[in-house]
Amino acid sequence: QVQLVESGGGLVQAGGSLRLSCAASGRTFRSYAMGWLRQAPGKEREFVAAIWRDGGSLVYADSVKGRFTISRDDAKNTVYLHMNSLKPEDTAVYYCAATTRWGPAVTTGRAWDYWGQGTQVTISS
Repeated sequence: QVQLVESGGGLVQAGGSLRLSCAASGRTFRSYAMGWLRQAPGKEREFVAAIWRDGGSLVYADSVKGRFTISRDDAKNTVYLHMNSLKPEDTAVYYCAATTRWGPAVTTGRAWDYWGQGTQVTISS
């Protein structure tokens, strides 16, 4: 089992940047693919980005391609989401998630086994 704790959310103006971090407990971090999903008020949770356990495969939602970058530091048991050119529509609670599986299902909520508590990101126009 793995426990996930997100940090780095906040309020920024449109066009700004933020870096989210997710610290994982346990010594099996390398065994997990990691991802970020988000949920805006009144909307369903949606996939943002994912990274395979060796960092060799990355997947992004079309809405964030070219603006967001997911990365991981296995020595620190941490996954990051670097967010640039932020838009008001990026406003949401961002969740870190972990899974041992990989494939098309990572772009849905079904593949993810462990979740963090979420961190709020608010983008002002």
